[in-house]
Amino acid sequence: MSAPAETNAELMPSLRRLLRGLSALFWGLPLALITCVQSAVTDWLRPLGMLPPIITTGLFLYGLNELSHFQKQERVWTDALDRTKMFALVNLGLSPFIYWWNQFSDNPFFTQAIIVMAISSLLFLVSLNFLLQRLTAMLPDEMLRAETKVFTQMNLGLIAGLVLAMALFQLLTYVSDLPVIVIKTLDILNATRRAWLLLLALLPLAMTMTLLWKTKEVVLSSIFGNRDLLVPPPPKS
Repeated sequence: MSAPAETNAELMPSLRRLLRGLSALFWGLPLALITCVQSAVTDWLRPLGMLPPIITTGLFLYGLNELSHFQKQERVWTDALDRTKMFALVNLGLSPFIYWWNQFSDNPFFTQAIIVMAISSLLFLVSLNFLLQRLTAMLPDEMLRAETKVFTQMNLGLIAGLVLAMALFQLLTYVSDLPVIVIKTLDILNATRRAWLLLLALLPLAMTMTLLWKTKEVVLSSIFGNRDLLVPPPPKS
């Protein structure tokens, strides 16, 4: 057996775990969004207590742990994994507060915990996009690398726009003597804030899921198409 074939055979177990990790992250993103939002604002999942948010946010840690078995020697890749795991761990630790906030929404401590979790979730999404950039740099598909770079830039722009919109909205609520049209607009936005915040958050979420799916497809085609699975050599300086 040739040396490249031997190397690819050694990579197969880690590639299987890589596929499981990508699948866990792909399905975990919509499941976590649905269960966390429903646990916070409705009573549908109340009989299950705090388990739904814990299970769905824990799915991220499982997926990232599976990814960590791929190319352990790559320092940049492992550093990106560790950063993403940190945000996933924060979200997991704060997930019970979603259920408690549903029960005691007037509690300022629970409210602050929800705000911190929302910020951590956005940072997790940003970190996950950078992680996918590092992963696609190690896969033999130039088109996927280009798409990941473009999608990541778009996601960062959308998330930055979401944060700025939230900050501007919060700032305007403390300003007095605003024009009547601005006050009416703020009232409308305040009444529908859950809807437009969810809509703005869904766009980067959907694009991240697209990247996860495309990356998974490239790995599958590499395995069954007998393509080179080796890490491409770094560019010469």
